[in-house]
Amino acid sequence: MTYIVQHAQPERDSSGNYLYKIFRNDKLIANYWHDFRGDDHGLEFTNGIKKNSPLGSMTNFLSGGGPKPLSLSAGAIAFLDEHE
Repeated sequence: MTYIVQHAQPERDSSGNYLYKIFRNDKLIANYWHDFRGDDHGLEFTNGIKKNSPLGSMTNFLSGGGPKPLSLSAGAIAFLDEHE
């Protein structure tokens, strides 16, 4: 399976949290967010299931950003495979 993560539009909500969309094989499966420091983060699957702080830390879930392409970590992919 192929996963793609991309910034949502708008990229931040009214609280300042960064927003992302996660696709598997071109189908939206979840929305992910984190606060500006990455301390607080969560995931909401399109079926309504919510998970707070998956994998403990935002940096354990997402990698890249800035000049590097945004991607899901290997742990995030395993988490999504198990929970979606």
